[in-house]
Amino acid sequence: MEMKEVRASARELMKGFCRVCPVCDGRVCAGEVPGMGGLGTGSSFRANVQALADVRFDMRLLHDAATPDLSVTVLGKELTLPVLAAPIGGVSFNMGGKRSEEEYVAAVLHGCRARGTLGCSGDGVPSFIIEAGLKAMRELGGEAIPFIKPWEDAELYEKLGKAAEAGARIAGIDVDAAGLVTLAKMGRPVGPKSSAKLRDIIDRFPMQFILKGIMTPDEARKARDAGAAGIVVSNHGGRVLDFTPGVAEVLPKVAAAVKGEIAVLADGGVRSGVDVLKMLALGADAVLIGRPFAVAAVGGLQDGVTAYLDQLTGELRSAMVLTGTAKASQVDPSILHQ
Repeated sequence: MEMKEVRASARELMKGFCRVCPVCDGRVCAGEVPGMGGLGTGSSFRANVQALADVRFDMRLLHDAATPDLSVTVLGKELTLPVLAAPIGGVSFNMGGKRSEEEYVAAVLHGCRARGTLGCSGDGVPSFIIEAGLKAMRELGGEAIPFIKPWEDAELYEKLGKAAEAGARIAGIDVDAAGLVTLAKMGRPVGPKSSAKLRDIIDRFPMQFILKGIMTPDEARKARDAGAAGIVVSNHGGRVLDFTPGVAEVLPKVAAAVKGEIAVLADGGVRSGVDVLKMLALGADAVLIGRPFAVAAVGGLQDGVTAYLDQLTGELRSAMVLTGTAKASQVDPSILHQ
């Protein structure tokens, strides 16, 4: 399946919720939450894309890195490329509902495993969002990462327990959903978590934990000290707080605070394999990608997801050759133009 075909299908199926723009930068969908836009003015969404666009490479061709190694190991998982599908749920109210929640999340998780990487499943209201993700995870023997919202204790513990029962060996808490507008409108309590509370949560379950929504070095260190195995540097796709910096702007300092101690993932504005290499050079061990996977899954189900991953693989390999980068697991910051 060609990406042109996938995008054309998604444009029709997501009509009124996502325009599948040639450049997905949040300009025309500002304020469309629910939907696929960014909160308020859309400033944080646009900042993610612009921050990556401002990063430049120095091109180098006098080297022997002709067949680069795209594989990485993250949290003990060997991945064929440093890309995971970010957790997105709510197909009915964010993407138009022409695909069911089960169809959507199965396409993402199975498509990622078919290409040797991991997909993440989402959480939210109604409950079938998380249940659809856990069903697909069970089909894959636990080879996926469920992300749970920062609910109050009873609901949080119940959902993490279900994730463990479904075979999850890695689980995420997207702490950046603490002020999510869509959940507030539904009257469901989510909120920030103190370091002590995070330590208690992490100690209760036999899984590695990733905290998504870390945007400062001090919070990266707090996540590490609370026992997190990894963080995702993310502003929730610009959907929770207007006027944050772009992820690529803050990533170098956040990564430097905990690099080598816990896994550092980055999520925000990544659209191409070239963007993936930029994030790796800025300090990430791997990246999460959200909206483009949503378009791929709605437009082409599992075939759409694998087509998008194939496109990313080709783009990343080419960018690595053109910058003299031999291994995705060892990207030198010097490939970036200063």
